[in-house]
Amino acid sequence: MTDRLILGIESSCDETGVGIVRLGPDGVLELLADEVASSVEEHARFGGVVPEVASRAHLEAMVPTMRRAVEKAGIELSDVHSIAVTAGPGLAGALLVGVSAAKAYAAALDKPLYGVNHLAGHVAADTLQHGPLPERCVALLVSGGHSQLLLVEGLAERITEIGSTVDDAAGEAYDKVARLLDLPYPGGPPIDRLAKRGNGCAIAFPRGLTGPRDAKYDFSFSGLKTSVARWVEKRERAGEEIPLADVAASFQEAVADVLTMKAVRACKDLGVDTLVISGGVAANSRLSGLAAERCAEAGIELRVPRPRLCTDNGAMIAALGAHLVAAGAKPSPLDLSTVPGLPVGTVQIF
Repeated sequence: MTDRLILGIESSCDETGVGIVRLGPDGVLELLADEVASSVEEHARFGGVVPEVASRAHLEAMVPTMRRAVEKAGIELSDVHSIAVTAGPGLAGALLVGVSAAKAYAAALDKPLYGVNHLAGHVAADTLQHGPLPERCVALLVSGGHSQLLLVEGLAERITEIGSTVDDAAGEAYDKVARLLDLPYPGGPPIDRLAKRGNGCAIAFPRGLTGPRDAKYDFSFSGLKTSVARWVEKRERAGEEIPLADVAASFQEAVADVLTMKAVRACKDLGVDTLVISGGVAANSRLSGLAAERCAEAGIELRVPRPRLCTDNGAMIAALGAHLVAAGAKPSPLDLSTVPGLPVGTVQIF
């Protein structure tokens, strides 16, 4: 069996991503290209992603991003074996741009098409850096719209959600707290930088859903966000100076504490010895640092992709597509639809 080139297209939110991976006969993946065009600056003045702006940006960026990826990989489009595209979850209009482009390329090149799950793609991204996943692992997926604990029993076979956020995702809480502290959007990086100058133990912010009767693997960050707002408002009314670095550090400590505690608990309960952390918030320094400490104490292997692979990109979609191709999965039809609310357990759309 010869090498096969898999093209991945991602357009679920505000990044237009095109990735190309080589699938070897032994199942090992090699990343050849990972090109991303972000429209985050266009959304920053609104304090969040505007769906219509994102869709227009994808339309404008898709072909130039594709050209850069093909040039970077040193291939011709006709060399591609298969095309994978994010079909959900995500913004309806944004998904439609990516899926429409993938259909056009698949039809024009007469290549098989795989409509895949964006969330499963985040887990697959780790295989581009650390190689194949073990037969069973727990994945902590933390991004702007998702905070989930997953039991992964094969990327092309079975992914089961065992826990999720009941309100705000961790990334959403970061964005809202950043706005409260007058920090730029998206909120994750500026809070992380500011927190390094503060004391994470300075303020005892609450840890949501950590009581003995609470769901063992679910998350809640809405109360934490509100607690930060009330703490800041109280001191502003009293005319006191706000210790921004301590607020950022204490908020970040609360988020990382809950995420890592529940992830390690899930590994222990399920008898799993590998934890994968993926998604945009996985690039957070305190989250990865605390996870490393707790995994080392529990004898759990921790795998965190490099920051570029944590955020939305086409490489992760190409990687997931490669796993489906290697498993002999049937291609999706050319008339496949987007599914904005696609559950993580549905890895591929038919």
